[in-house]
Amino acid sequence: MDPSLRLLRSHPSFRWYWVGQSISSAGSQVTALALPLVTALALHGSPRDVGFVATAAMAPYLLFSLLAGHYLEARPKRAVMIPADLAQALLLGAIPVAWWAGSLSVPLLAGIAFLCGTAALCFGVVGFSYVPDLVATDDLPAANRAIQGSRTVTEVAGPGLAGLLVGALGAPVAILVDAVSYLASAVGVAAAHPRHRPGPDESTPGSTPESTPEVAPQATPDAGTDDHPRPSVLAGLRVLFTNPHLRALTIHAALYNLASEIFTLNLVLWAVQEQHLPTATYGLAMGAGGIGGLIGTLTALRLSERLGLGRAFIASLALSCGIPVLAVLVPAHGLALGAILAAVMLVSGIGLGNANVYSLTLRQAAIPRDQLTRSAGAYTQVMYGSIPLGGALAGVLGESLGTRRATAAGAVLLACSILPMLTRHIRTLTSATHPAATHPAA
Repeated sequence: MDPSLRLLRSHPSFRWYWVGQSISSAGSQVTALALPLVTALALHGSPRDVGFVATAAMAPYLLFSLLAGHYLEARPKRAVMIPADLAQALLLGAIPVAWWAGSLSVPLLAGIAFLCGTAALCFGVVGFSYVPDLVATDDLPAANRAIQGSRTVTEVAGPGLAGLLVGALGAPVAILVDAVSYLASAVGVAAAHPRHRPGPDESTPGSTPESTPEVAPQATPDAGTDDHPRPSVLAGLRVLFTNPHLRALTIHAALYNLASEIFTLNLVLWAVQEQHLPTATYGLAMGAGGIGGLIGTLTALRLSERLGLGRAFIASLALSCGIPVLAVLVPAHGLALGAILAAVMLVSGIGLGNANVYSLTLRQAAIPRDQLTRSAGAYTQVMYGSIPLGGALAGVLGESLGTRRATAAGAVLLACSILPMLTRHIRTLTSATHPAATHPAA
């Protein structure tokens, strides 16, 4: 039996968690499409307003990620994750209520987005280290594959469903779907009980799953004893930037997210507002990226075995970061434009699906287990902290250059984000298990 299916059948706690996260992931696809459309269509906002709301949603990642990872390292995980889910459900539910009452405005929407982003940040940095608490170390590859697989499936169906819901209900009301999905996530976390501490017969927290690359974790300060002071708030950053693999990956991810925000925010405005592409058609075209992501997830290990892990990673990035520029190079309207966008998203999604698997594998292998939450906060600070900057730039470029040229600028920046990954350390990462795949830390 497939290892992921076996784990889901035999592990009730993980199954509850997986179901909740799958539902929440599907709901998030609705908000990803509906939120900029609430600003642009329901509130008649400008590209600058769209960028302002998007920046507010991601600003907590820039402001609080490092502190959140450091502060929440020793906190009970469920006591953080469940309130974070409930907060997001209440906040998102307030958007259609305010719209019905006639009091919804761009500043109010930005404030709700900021608070939702803060709750999502807390959930994310803790959730990264929660799965190792649920399953044994040897089951981590199967658990991560199950979570990544369901997430990819929701990326396939989610944009299409989001487009249909926005078209049928309107963008403000469609956001209710995401609010309900966070309640499902809270139930899943509440029903999932962490396992006991590993005993002598189980894998130790410091062991690396057989399917992960042997990238040696970096030495980090002790978590805090009588003889060792508590690690500083910068300890997570040291984990990322003293390891050459993590350093390249982190810089790439920050540049990618900044460029992606410029690209996607202007793309939806150009396609829906200027080219009059129906929201349902746009959503279906974006859904092709999810299909590509599923293909990439399923083929990632085979590609890395054939090309070597580093070269497979770079080849995948060439697709995910290089192909999007074609979205605005070919002149088209109506269904032809929708078909072009679908093809671009499909091919780039394959590369992104591959790259996500490789990225997760490298991070899990290189980060010490007792530093997962702190390092996740640091990684989030750098990676997601660039998104509000991208959102602000998206609005500025959209108004100064026009949405089509701004979309093209974002696509060019996406292609440039590959450059940090062209180092010798990444290129010569040949195998997931061969010792030659690793290099000493800088």
